[in-house]
Amino acid sequence: MSTPFYVSPQQAMADRAEYARKGIARGRSVVVLQYTDGVVFVAENPSRALHKVSEIYDRIAFAAVGKYNEFENLRIGGVRYADLRGYTYDRADVTARGLANVYAQTLGSIFSSAAEKPYEVELIVAEVGNAPEDDQIYRLPHDGSIVDEHGSVAVGGNADQISSYLDQRHRDGMTLGEALKLAVESLSRDNNGGERTLAADQLEVATLDRTRPQQRKFKRILGRQLSRLLEENGTAPAEDDAADSEGTSGSEGGSGTS
Repeated sequence: MSTPFYVSPQQAMADRAEYARKGIARGRSVVVLQYTDGVVFVAENPSRALHKVSEIYDRIAFAAVGKYNEFENLRIGGVRYADLRGYTYDRADVTARGLANVYAQTLGSIFSSAAEKPYEVELIVAEVGNAPEDDQIYRLPHDGSIVDEHGSVAVGGNADQISSYLDQRHRDGMTLGEALKLAVESLSRDNNGGERTLAADQLEVATLDRTRPQQRKFKRILGRQLSRLLEENGTAPAEDDAADSEGTSGSEGGSGTS
């Protein structure tokens, strides 16, 4: 009988981490930035049905890169957690920190389990507060760790290069237009330092706007409104006659990387 091939625990975990990182890097990037009135999410995503940015609860939103079917399962689980906690206790008891802890436990358990492959996803959970200093942004890598971010954060694709670009240029007190322009500029940079043009129909944009009178602060920016914002800030988006809309849209299956 042949001797089983031995792999040290350290090597096994390193291999799993490398596998997950490669899957995440194949996805198009998502950036999240704070601005004066809230938090803006910008993703390179030409699909109108498969969203990478979604509402979770009143003041909380979710962004993800990686395998769509995996992060969609996590999104649905997060919505159910938030709804149940808000119904059982109080709506104010649903927080981004609590949701991030739930996601961290799930991702950590899957990553450390030898019985299944690690999730090829990286998440961002954000909550808008009553003032800019109360905003919360958490990044959750594939292994279930939690990183408390401030100002700006990027995940997926060439996230390190984009994060460096954002760190050098993001500042407190930016308007929505200024933050959107910076986000698009960062996503437009390729791995070789060159630039490409991203049109409005290649972007998925949403905000958590603290100034909205509604209890739900999440809003998608689409169509003419997005084109107008991009044009006002010096970009050249494609013309899009789609109507502006608010809230989240339903999305169906799929297991590709996005």
